[in-house]
Amino acid sequence: MSHVTNREIVSMSKDAREARLLELQEELLQLRAEKALGGTPSNIGAYKATRRSIARLKTHLNNN
Repeated sequence: MSHVTNREIVSMSKDAREARLLELQEELLQLRAEKALGGTPSNIGAYKATRRSIARLKTHLNNN
């Protein structure tokens, strides 16, 4: 659920992008909490993919 492609972002409305951004930020918060408690994440690449997806969404929101 964490990965969002540029193709998906372009097809979204502005409201959908903002809603997806909030979802991803909450997911990142959960991943950080899991990491801080010393647990191993269920998906090691999820942290990086979530951060990149957030960056993509913010870039598109700032450009438009």
